[in-house]
Amino acid sequence: MEQRNQPETLRLRSVMPALTANDLTKSLAWYRDVLGFLVVEEMRREGNLHGAVIQAGQQRFLLAQDDFQQGRDRSKGVGFRLYCTTAQDIDELARSIQVRGGELDQEPTDQPWGARDFAVVDPDGFKISISTGLSE
Repeated sequence: MEQRNQPETLRLRSVMPALTANDLTKSLAWYRDVLGFLVVEEMRREGNLHGAVIQAGQQRFLLAQDDFQQGRDRSKGVGFRLYCTTAQDIDELARSIQVRGGELDQEPTDQPWGARDFAVVDPDGFKISISTGLSE
C-alpha cells in the first residue's frame, strides 16, 4: 500500500457555491424557471425566506438573501464565474433557456480547448458558463 504524504492534503467530496441575492425570491425563480434547477430546501426564519438549496443533476448551489450590512449597492459576481459541465446538448440547452425567458451572455461557442459552451448571468451578476466536451 502506498504511503500518503504528510501532512495529508485536503480531499473534498463536493463543493456547494453560496451566492448572495439582492432579491432571493427573484433569484430563486430565475434559477428554477429559467435554468431548470430544482428547489431542494427552503430556509425560513419567522416565515420569511432567507435561503434555498437548489440542485441541477448532482450539483447543488446555496442561494441566500443579502442582509445588506455591506451596503445595498455593492457589486456581486465581479471577477467570479461558475464553470459547469454537462453531457447535455449545449445548443438545445441554450435554446431552452432562451425559450424560458433567459438571456445568453455568450452564444454556444466551440472553444480551442475542446469544449463547447455558452454563458448566462444571474439577476445579481454572477456569471455561469455551461460546457460540454466536443467529443461527448
